[in-house]
Amino acid sequence: MFHRPLLACLVTATIAVSPSAQAQMMKTPEAHAPAKAVPSSKGEVDLSFAPVVKRAAPSVVNVYASHVEQRGSSRSAMDEFMRRFFGEQGSGRGQGMPGERAQKSLGSGVIVDESGLVITNNHVIDNMNEVRVSLSDRREFEASIVLRDPRTDLAVIKIKSPAGGLVPMPMGDSEALEVGDFVMAIGNPFGVGQTVTQGIVSALARTQVGSSDYQFFIQTDAAINPGNSGGALVDLKGRLVGINTAIYSQSGGSHGIGFAIPTSMVRAVVETAKGGATTVRRPWLGARVQNVTPDIAESMGLDHPTGVLVASLQPKSPAEEAGLKRGDLILTVDDKVVDDPEAFGYRFALKGISGTAKFGILRGTTRSTVSVKLASAPETRPRDAVKVRTRSPFFGATLVNTSPAVAEELQKDFASEGVAVSSIDEGSMAARAGLQIGDVIVAINGVPVTTTKDLERLTRSSSGMWEIAINRGGAVLTSVFGG
Repeated sequence: MFHRPLLACLVTATIAVSPSAQAQMMKTPEAHAPAKAVPSSKGEVDLSFAPVVKRAAPSVVNVYASHVEQRGSSRSAMDEFMRRFFGEQGSGRGQGMPGERAQKSLGSGVIVDESGLVITNNHVIDNMNEVRVSLSDRREFEASIVLRDPRTDLAVIKIKSPAGGLVPMPMGDSEALEVGDFVMAIGNPFGVGQTVTQGIVSALARTQVGSSDYQFFIQTDAAINPGNSGGALVDLKGRLVGINTAIYSQSGGSHGIGFAIPTSMVRAVVETAKGGATTVRRPWLGARVQNVTPDIAESMGLDHPTGVLVASLQPKSPAEEAGLKRGDLILTVDDKVVDDPEAFGYRFALKGISGTAKFGILRGTTRSTVSVKLASAPETRPRDAVKVRTRSPFFGATLVNTSPAVAEELQKDFASEGVAVSSIDEGSMAARAGLQIGDVIVAINGVPVTTTKDLERLTRSSSGMWEIAINRGGAVLTSVFGG
């Protein structure tokens, strides 16, 4: 189970080896291990992580978020606690005004700009509307939500009326990290207060974690626990190299497998917020890619599976215009190797929406490079969003006209014309009917549905029975519901 929820200066003692010992090691082949030695000076005894912590800790904050809602909501606060693995505490029972229920969330954040911008995890403030930030010197401020990006599980908040003295943490280069580098995790685990743990980079480019759409995580054995979400992973120079976001645990506590979002992605989100945007725009490829299996790799003459295979292309998309073809193998994005669809998606998402990206491809036995235009997915027709409030199996669902932009946001592959489910209220008739986000409504009672106006018209009239045809992942399902 994955749960949401370091400048480390580890110096080894100098090894002192005498000339006689050197001669003995040369004579004895098995004696290759360096001899252990007692620290020879007070300086060696006093080596500590403290200078690094003093530099980095003032930039790490505690984030307290809350949301008050009327009682009778379909989801209890305990359900919310169980649903959100990391950083949310308390059921809120007995808190707030009569007839209201307070949900609370606890996490961490990192100051990234003197103006008061703080980066944290989106799941720390998800569904919350009131946010407070507590600094390491115990000053507290209200904060506003500047940007939410669920696809990366990152969010940017801004301290209101900062009184000065804010210490932003410089960003390091997550691309320069190597397995074995020492790091420190700084955050507020279990709400006990700012805590520092130390470990190493255990792995890089982890893509099978499942806590966001763009998976390319730094894995560390520095202890990360509930409440550390949004906290800092710090390198040997006190620079931010990652935002702690998840742990692998069967008990809810740290088992030495923690994950952080690299600063290469964090930087893109922060720069978007600094530019005044409230959403992160990413490039659209207009192609579906898939894993390379050992059999495919062998058939293409590869020593091992690598890259991603182009499975399909959309007409007039950047991929088609660049000359990509079905069956092409994409090996690199701007000379960065990609080994699976998650790594490809991450690398491509970092490129922004201007200029071009160079793909290294293999077509048959020929290697070449193609330039792909970087642009956001087009909204080829208005969404005309409709939230159904009439009694029908769609009650509580919001539906929109499909387009490449909608497909990109929902991470679905469907035709450019149709009506897609974009959101569903929990506990609604639509949820009980089994509708899912990304479903495309094909027909209602045998009448084709191509726009939200069609669906709105068809759901206005009451019906004793509803026959609904849905395209879900390329398969058309037909279900009948009572009126």
